[in-house]
Amino acid sequence: MKISFKNLCIIFIVALLGSGLGVFFGNDIYDRMNPEKTTDSSHLQNVNYGQTNVISSDLKAAVNKAYPTVVRIQAEVVSQGFFYQEQVSTSLGSGVIISEDGYIITNTHVVEDANKVTVFVDDEEYEATLVGSDEKSDITVIKIEATDLPYATFADSDTVEIGDDAIAIGNALGTGISVTNGIISATDKTVTVNNEPMRLLQTNAEINSGNSGGGLFNINGELIGIVNAKTSTTINSQTSVEGLGYAIPSNTAASIADDLMTNGYVKDRPTLGVEVTELDNSINGFEAGVYITGIQDGSAAQKAGLQTYDRIVGIDGNEVESYTDLSYYLNQYSVGDTITISVIRNSEKIDLSLTLQANTSPENPD
Repeated sequence: MKISFKNLCIIFIVALLGSGLGVFFGNDIYDRMNPEKTTDSSHLQNVNYGQTNVISSDLKAAVNKAYPTVVRIQAEVVSQGFFYQEQVSTSLGSGVIISEDGYIITNTHVVEDANKVTVFVDDEEYEATLVGSDEKSDITVIKIEATDLPYATFADSDTVEIGDDAIAIGNALGTGISVTNGIISATDKTVTVNNEPMRLLQTNAEINSGNSGGGLFNINGELIGIVNAKTSTTINSQTSVEGLGYAIPSNTAASIADDLMTNGYVKDRPTLGVEVTELDNSINGFEAGVYITGIQDGSAAQKAGLQTYDRIVGIDGNEVESYTDLSYYLNQYSVGDTITISVIRNSEKIDLSLTLQANTSPENPD
């Protein structure tokens, strides 16, 4: 699903954490419960033991287990610059190894549109290939050709509770893998990131540019989330915002990663089968809102009688004014559910019954 004409000013900086770090630090994360892997902890450094009451020996044991599974990622994007000159920009982020043969989970925004992705495992450098990418969840899986790698053990994020210890490990500021710690501040926070409403873990562990795609771990050194956002602004230009970091729960990340590794895309997500464009303002007679600009053959939308240039204004009586609204309400349903979708067509409001189908396209239409 591609959206255009949208430039929301939101406080949740995603690209700022990873995909836009660059050389000057401007514009700034499966259902396999893996056995523990023994690793050497002599290289550990930059560990912050503040903000929790856990004893340092427990924290160090957790870091010792989790630290070697987090890698640095460098993404190169080639674009057309001034006077049509080729311009290469470099972004820095993080990733978490999820298998000993080189599968790595990261954020989509860390590697999006990259022509080349390089992964650094300790002092070793590998060129990665793309396995699958999902914009809606901000989860991407990449692969390097390596063996016998340390890899993360996934925890059940549904068991995470407010007040649990949290350890964030990632490539902060692009200076190498480092560690911060804190607690879980919220377990089911709805946060809009790049127009997508997400249900995330919140932590007060310090999150910085370059942490995107890195891991959030529990006191047992198990992965409970993939870091993907932070609040990085001021409220009403007065109050500074600190200690608001977010991570995609490990259960969500695991499910998406498994689909990406199996199919290359998220296969069973309920969809309308449309492409949409959001207009911020009225243009050439089109009012602001969410417009259907493409309909997939055989889709639920086609069967329901939706047409291009219909403006979607409601889902089961809930008002839809933006793509965020549309995505939020659709996320409440499952494949096979029947909904009423309201559209404006030729200045007339029309209600149509639509049965949601599973996504069958790697392009992930809504």
